Amino acid sequence: MSTGRRPTLADATRGRILFGGDYNPEQWPEETWPEDARLMREAGVTAVTVGVFSWAKLEPEPGAREFGWLDRLMDLLHEHGVGVVLATPTSSPPPWLGRLHPDSLPVTEDGRTEWWGGRQHFSHSSAAYRGHAAAITEALAARYAGHPALTMWHINNEYCTADFGDEAAARFRRWLRAKYGALDALNTAWGTAFWSQGYDSWDGILPPRTPHYLKNPAQVLDFRRFTSDMLLECYTAERDIVARHTPHIPVTTNFMPLFPGQDAWRWAEEEDVVSVDLYPDPRDPLGPQHGALVQDLTRSQARGPWMLMEQAAGPVNWRGVNHPKPRGLNRLWSFQAVARGADAVCYFQWRQSRQGAEKFHSGMLGHAGERGRTFQEVKRLGAELAAIGPAVTGSPLHADIAILHDWHAWWASAQEGRPSAHVDHPAVLHAWHRALWEAGFATDFAHPAHDLGRYRLVVVPQLYALTDAAVGNLLAFVRAGGTLVCGFLTGVADEDDRIRPGGMDPRLRELFGIRVLHEWWPLEPGETVVCDGFLGTLWSEELEAEPDAVEARYGGGELDGFPAVLRRDRAWYVSTLPEPDALRALTARIAAGAGVRPVLAGLPDRVEAVRRGELLFLLNHRREPVTVDVPGTHTDLLTGDKITDRVFLDRYGVMVLRS
Repeated sequence: MSTGRRPTLADATRGRILFGGDYNPEQWPEETWPEDARLMREAGVTAVTVGVFSWAKLEPEPGAREFGWLDRLMDLLHEHGVGVVLATPTSSPPPWLGRLHPDSLPVTEDGRTEWWGGRQHFSHSSAAYRGHAAAITEALAARYAGHPALTMWHINNEYCTADFGDEAAARFRRWLRAKYGALDALNTAWGTAFWSQGYDSWDGILPPRTPHYLKNPAQVLDFRRFTSDMLLECYTAERDIVARHTPHIPVTTNFMPLFPGQDAWRWAEEEDVVSVDLYPDPRDPLGPQHGALVQDLTRSQARGPWMLMEQAAGPVNWRGVNHPKPRGLNRLWSFQAVARGADAVCYFQWRQSRQGAEKFHSGMLGHAGERGRTFQEVKRLGAELAAIGPAVTGSPLHADIAILHDWHAWWASAQEGRPSAHVDHPAVLHAWHRALWEAGFATDFAHPAHDLGRYRLVVVPQLYALTDAAVGNLLAFVRAGGTLVCGFLTGVADEDDRIRPGGMDPRLRELFGIRVLHEWWPLEPGETVVCDGFLGTLWSEELEAEPDAVEARYGGGELDGFPAVLRRDRAWYVSTLPEPDALRALTARIAAGAGVRPVLAGLPDRVEAVRRGELLFLLNHRREPVTVDVPGTHTDLLTGDKITDRVFLDRYGVMVLRS
């Protein structure tokens, strides 16, 4: 019976941390399934995702329905106390769909068809694809709506496909008509007076296919928006089908981390559960910071607890060299996700494949079997998550700092003809988040139009394109007493990628005390500029500013004596990217001035402290043990030990402390 509200992750977890992974039993003889169920129970698995890549098994030919195997599997898992996150299999259509409906296959910008034989080979705009996807989703929902194992719905998988084909072109024109209404409005928004691109007919408009030279950046920007919207239409169509049959069961689809193809703020509003796939490189010294950024962003999109849908228990198979995770690292990164708001910790996949493109991608149960190190570590993790689940699930994480991020600003900044191809939006975002992470601050992410009133400090690493409303929101935040710090290339353009007067929104220039922005001075890779007390990288600017606004100046070179860092009361502007140590010191200084304190002061390098609810998570990202001062008396929920004032963390060690 419907409760009159959409379900949440709490309806699936029921006071425990959901633990499991993708399960692909169709790859194995059915005699293997009982062993899988036994080992899942032994490992503390509470739910597995089933059916992600099963369309050809469920519908081997058009209209056929082969559900017997799935009936037996669902019953078996339920008998062993394992819930099922049932996936719609629509991310990988069977070969017969592409053979019978070639228009269902995506087309690249240079006119090349992407054929079956891999995955994600579908056109989001194809009526044939959408019709068959809806039909198999309807059949699944009708059959398993009442099954007691059903825990959650997982729609499709890692939506990512762009399409430049004819059917997509027709939908693109309809999308543009709905947005602009009249061709004159479109021509104005796209600046088609440049290069004689003015359109006299809607039929003349195409996706931004491969041109002779540079593409129209406003057309590309709208096509990115269109692609995100078309994929979202595919998701919501399937979501609405399963929600109609099971209004009490939460629905999700899995984001990829900081993926450029979806406006994930908008997508998150359409999900009951926000989930993400996360694969930091175990050899990357900044791997845990990358994980923390993705976790903070996902938690902020979810506005609370979220789901780690996929991670690797060991190596992946798609890097040039695929390194395994050292002992303890899988456990550490799993607890990092829980510390930063995850109430579900899952993997791709349960049993490592013996055939196919991902047979070298690890599984919870690897090729070494149940005696292998990976499975033994998974068992330990399952037991520990079960132990702390009641104390942590549903609890919030409080942050006084918000980092602003917007996909539309990212898309606009990524155009071909920009001042520097080396200025990469995600890299700049990572640099600012890293500075705050290393300084020990808790951070949320927010959209520039969100209500920012509950934060003391708002950080804008880079938002090239801002709407008038977003600029007004930043000004209102500062007027209300908040502290704002913006990096370079912020507020340069409006939502149509039209450069603002003076090269930056005049209201922002006034806020920061900028009289004239004379020139952008991008730097070559490895090139630096000297500033008062630090080195800047990647970018610099020739600014003329109010004398009382200058906090630091450039020294030497063409910009000698020009302002580098500006400050007017609670508004800061940084016209370069300080080197990591300098950026960490600057952000710590600004945070302290805003009244923000680290979660735990005096932490050793590469030790992370996160407070979630009443629990303090300590995470040692070092390969050697470390001692950490933690004033007071605490209980480690993982061991039951009482601890006073100081704790010892083993290499890749974890503690979950309750005071």
